[in-house]
Amino acid sequence: MTDPAAAERDLWIRQFRPAGPGVPRLLCLPHAGGSAGFYLPLSHALSPLVNVLAVQYPGRQDRRGEPALRSIEPLADTLLRLLDPEDTTPLALFGHSMGAVAAFELARRLEADGRPASLLVASARRGPFLPPGPSFHHLGDAAILAEVRNLGSADALPPEHPALLQLALPALRADFEAVESYRAARAAPLSCPVVAMTGGDDPRVSPADARAWSDVTDAPASLSVHPGGHFYLLDRTAEIACELRTLLGVRPTRT
Repeated sequence: MTDPAAAERDLWIRQFRPAGPGVPRLLCLPHAGGSAGFYLPLSHALSPLVNVLAVQYPGRQDRRGEPALRSIEPLADTLLRLLDPEDTTPLALFGHSMGAVAAFELARRLEADGRPASLLVASARRGPFLPPGPSFHHLGDAAILAEVRNLGSADALPPEHPALLQLALPALRADFEAVESYRAARAAPLSCPVVAMTGGDDPRVSPADARAWSDVTDAPASLSVHPGGHFYLLDRTAEIACELRTLLGVRPTRT
């Protein structure tokens, strides 16, 4: 008989490769319009030393029959509920763009629940206490797609496939609404280290914007700027994996 709790967990949290006992976990949250598969290259680069888990948001791909979420807080609430409190292996969080604020809200909830994250990596996102940036979710489809292409999204679809665009746009618009309507409440700072990562040529996130993540924690905070734009990590997977191994305290096995 299928365990309903396990089935729900598998729906939300994907594991691309098996991990051995005691391997630190890295829960990865994708960008607006993104999916768990965005982190497949990072999983390949980090396994088996790191148990890479990737969140699959509703409203896309194999979950396209479900309504997409339109706010960040319910997403963080759901993930908190699905993460096994009996699993005591270290849990680090990595969020890219929209995923960074979702990871931050999850980190807050984990802390309040007495099981703090070991690390928060906020990638390609301005510090959450900065004034909000431009808003697109209330605009027409063309404006949303123009912004997606401006960011250089790996998930941007070519205009010659209108049927695919129509399938992708509802989730993309909902994700934009979630992140654009998000306002971080001032609360107790996190106790875990925070690393902000960004591309030096990101059109929406400057290094100064990313450095503002230091405001969310009492622990050490640092900034890592990489060559590239908003999706810098697609071309820097090996480099990012090396940095993450150092942050997580794991080393490749020499052969």
